[in-house]
Amino acid sequence: MEVFAHWRTWDEARAALTASGIDLNRLEKAALAARRWHGDQTRPTGVPYVEHLLEALEVLVRGAGETNPAILDAALLHDVVEDTPATLADIEAEFGDEVTELVDWVTKPPAGGAGRQARRAAKSAYLRRLRDAPREAVVVKLADRASNVQRLHQMPPDFQRRYYAETVTYILPLAEGEPWFASWYASWREEFAHLR
Repeated sequence: MEVFAHWRTWDEARAALTASGIDLNRLEKAALAARRWHGDQTRPTGVPYVEHLLEALEVLVRGAGETNPAILDAALLHDVVEDTPATLADIEAEFGDEVTELVDWVTKPPAGGAGRQARRAAKSAYLRRLRDAPREAVVVKLADRASNVQRLHQMPPDFQRRYYAETVTYILPLAEGEPWFASWYASWREEFAHLR
């Protein structure tokens, strides 16, 4: 299973993408907005949050060969509404309708209740809803989850089992229509089969 963690900063990503034909000025705008909105946030593993966004971008570009500018922008912005004070209106003002729609699809709504069961129910409903999402939003979600699960072994054991089951139940069916993602997730599933 290939791990996508080569781009830790936007400068590293930009250098790697120089000959890609991707509009780097447009993509840089999204990278800088993500960095501005996420600020000093970190992931549960302690790394800067922006590294997760760059991993999702790397999955799309280096792995899946994606070049659609809206998808790439959305990959960098996919968590800003969920995890920062930024709103969909903020994204629309800077990036337009298409990117905003993709971010909206992959933004988990707040849980209706404060309890663990309510949060899990809300998350399951959100993941089921992705079956109706446009292909572009599905691809963003597949890249997001690939970044999250590629180093699942770094998380606590109970989280690993729960997240593995959730990924197999909700994400793998989404990958079936995307050959590269289907292959990557099949490899990932083998690597983490001990969590079944």
